[in-house]
Amino acid sequence: MSGTQFTSQSSIDVDGEARQLLVDLVSTPSVSGEERRCAEVLVSYFEEHDREVWIDQAGNVRAPADDGVLLTSHIDTVPGNIPVEIRDAEDGDDALWGRGSVDAKGPLAAMAVAAVETGGSFVGVVGEEVDSRGSRYLIDDRDAEPDAVINGEPSGWEGITLGYRGLVAGTYVATSESGHTSRPENNAVQDAIAWWSSVEAEFSTDEWEAVFERVTPKPTKIEGGLTDDGLSVEATMEIQLRVPPSMNTEEVIEITEGYLDVADRVHWKDKVEPVMMSPRTDVARAFRAAIRQTGGDPRLLRKTGTSDMNVYAQAWDCPMVTYGPGDSDLDHAPNEHLELAEYDRSVEVLKTVARRLMGE
Repeated sequence: MSGTQFTSQSSIDVDGEARQLLVDLVSTPSVSGEERRCAEVLVSYFEEHDREVWIDQAGNVRAPADDGVLLTSHIDTVPGNIPVEIRDAEDGDDALWGRGSVDAKGPLAAMAVAAVETGGSFVGVVGEEVDSRGSRYLIDDRDAEPDAVINGEPSGWEGITLGYRGLVAGTYVATSESGHTSRPENNAVQDAIAWWSSVEAEFSTDEWEAVFERVTPKPTKIEGGLTDDGLSVEATMEIQLRVPPSMNTEEVIEITEGYLDVADRVHWKDKVEPVMMSPRTDVARAFRAAIRQTGGDPRLLRKTGTSDMNVYAQAWDCPMVTYGPGDSDLDHAPNEHLELAEYDRSVEVLKTVARRLMGE
């Protein structure tokens, strides 16, 4: 794309170009797999500011510049129709309501504004909510790693996220011969239940142990019963296990598979390693200083989920953190909203950090 001009995509007018970009992004739906229109809003914004920009083959918005820092966040959201509007927040500040306002178009817009105003590199990636295909494509397509990465997810404007748990996900499959339900032998459905009970028992911990330090197994879907030909019983279960930094995905898989019977198996579909960054990197120090300079009290965070930072950390040997405005408790929620004053402060923090990392 070239030659387009940045124009508001929303009927909501707010003061300042940075806030208007946020409103326009939130007003443009971008459920995973349908990010193109929202990507074009970002492209127009960068073109208006005379920045090189394009949409790559994965659908990412690429605006390369000074690789002293790569500012990046994701364009896609989970489904959910929340009317886009400005409401008064509890503390009297205006808040923008709408799907993606927190996860992660608030961080996305803040990254884009900071990149334009400081000359840092920017990428808006696709598919983070499903398979991180955008960040994986970016890693393969770049010639070299950046000097530092700031990944955009909600942390609160005073929060700096240094760690995420990893993830393994797969499909458990069991088959048994059909037979009368009065027979004592387990069928495939019972095998599935027994196996998962063993897995949960293996990873059960003292309730006082921090969630971040635990493996947490979670079934997301289960199906089973007699096959159409009536000759066997089948059971399938979609599973996820979150992996703490004290372990890796292969260790968790090995333990989990240790409870399988000969006829059972798991087809592993996704493996994302955990990440834990030092609070003493140049990036983390720059954030602590910038938050204090903006009037805040820095907080170091560890998240129990995963993000694209996990993907970047496995491929790039450079310091990184995750940062962005918004209350992460509102991720995917029906009342998702972002206070505009918090968004403004996060933009100021990001600009200060980016300039410091680029040596200005």
